[in-house]
Amino acid sequence: MAISSECGDPQRTRHIQNHHFDSRRWDQVEPRDDDIVITSPYKSGTTWLQAIVAHLLFAGDLPAPLSELSPWLEANYHDLDALALKLGQQRHRRFIKSHLPLDALPWDRRRRFLYIARDGRDVAMSLWNHYLNWNEEAHALINQVPNERGETFPLPPADVQTFFDRWLHQGWLAWERDGWPYWSFFHNVQSWWDHHQQANILLLHYGDLKADLPAQISKIATFLGLELDAARLSEVAAAVDFHAMRRQSDRYVPCGGRLWKGGAASFLYRGTNGRWRGVLGSEQLEAYARVSREALSASCHNWLHGAPT
Repeated sequence: MAISSECGDPQRTRHIQNHHFDSRRWDQVEPRDDDIVITSPYKSGTTWLQAIVAHLLFAGDLPAPLSELSPWLEANYHDLDALALKLGQQRHRRFIKSHLPLDALPWDRRRRFLYIARDGRDVAMSLWNHYLNWNEEAHALINQVPNERGETFPLPPADVQTFFDRWLHQGWLAWERDGWPYWSFFHNVQSWWDHHQQANILLLHYGDLKADLPAQISKIATFLGLELDAARLSEVAAAVDFHAMRRQSDRYVPCGGRLWKGGAASFLYRGTNGRWRGVLGSEQLEAYARVSREALSASCHNWLHGAPT
């Protein structure tokens, strides 16, 4: 069982360089006092959370596509010098995307961290759709960058059951025990849970956003020090409704959706939970429960799966 250490400041103890990102790219950007970092393992509502923050900061239509307003800094297929320059020139309050575990991200008390997670079974189903719908351009883009393991990012397996088994039991880098072929889901979640009592970290759960979106938007605004009256709250909630975002998916999805078969709509697929029911077998579900309890502290496991902590 993982051992929690919910005291003291987080320490940056890892450098992660895989097919998608290099954690040291964060060193090229000087923090500002009001920076917001929006982070998650993957497929847990990152884009949704970015959209919420964007509409809290900008009234009406967004002034640019979401991925330009809120870039993924550690992604190593973007030109770092150009991206750092662009972030330095942004005059609005910056909100930067990340998928790093907390032990690979530079800690700074001036930053506000919004972390969102989701039941891993739902994550796996969403990740499978994401992976299955990658087009040739996406694979070529990923495979042109340095990769610590040195192997080509693979094409997806033939079926979701094979993918789930490998995702649950195999990592990409040597120290990872799950997350294949991306990165460890469980380590990511536990790293943030261990320090979620920090005043500048707000943990959010995808299920809570689904259950009561206005309440969660209000919670986020308060955490960020933003005033929000009833009219603005209603406006933001309407703008970030799943169906509203899907109608303008090319404005919200990374790269305008050009990296997915079927375009941006393939990225914003369903936004629902529970699709693993009837897909994963009983042995797979038992294995998931066992791996989760071994990888996470009891309180973290319970929070992630909607049980009392």
